[in-house]
Amino acid sequence: MRRSAVIPAFQAAASLGAVVEEFQRLSEKESLPIVVVDDGSTDATSEVARRAGARVLRHEVNRGKGAALKTGLRHALELGADVAVSLDADGQHPASEAWRVLSHGAPKTALVLGVRQLREAGAPRSNRFSNEFSNVFLSWFSGRRLNDTQCGLRRYPVRSTLELGVRADGYAFEAEVVLRAARLGIELFELPIRALYGPEHRRGSHFHAVRDPAKIVFSVVKTALTVRAAR
Repeated sequence: MRRSAVIPAFQAAASLGAVVEEFQRLSEKESLPIVVVDDGSTDATSEVARRAGARVLRHEVNRGKGAALKTGLRHALELGADVAVSLDADGQHPASEAWRVLSHGAPKTALVLGVRQLREAGAPRSNRFSNEFSNVFLSWFSGRRLNDTQCGLRRYPVRSTLELGVRADGYAFEAEVVLRAARLGIELFELPIRALYGPEHRRGSHFHAVRDPAKIVFSVVKTALTVRAAR
């Protein structure tokens, strides 16, 4: 199984270097490619990522987390990767947890989802509300219980994820991937993970407390109707 890591980043110069270096330290025996997608940052995000040893791709303007993930996954495919683990640039996902997700024993064709304990981790209420709604709706639509449909720490089967035709370019990308994968019969595995929601990680987040949950809910409903109509 050929593996890679993808890190979408926006205005992440303060935290990104440590994220890349820590993950690189864990994967040094494998020389695993780490792809950072700078999504239109105006700070030193790209420079910090290169200095830490990552491959850097850049969007000239901010296009959204989903767009950055698509760009990173396409590059991972070009590098020959079968799977790619995604993790956030703000340090919310410890490198040790990302390595556990990447090393999960699921087949390379499966989607491996990290599952956070949001309340215990101190996540903002807006994040918990959006995730809980999405979990209930996607669980009902997919016919199986899903415990964290928005966690950014997950292992993607690269080619089949790109072939899903996901339309969302923002935070809704992650929920839409789960919905489309479940409806197409792609295997889903869940792995409990530790996430960090301290003040320094909240400052690094660009998740809008009102706008982004609304967009995610709208995207999930729209995708569900689109997928059902196409059956």
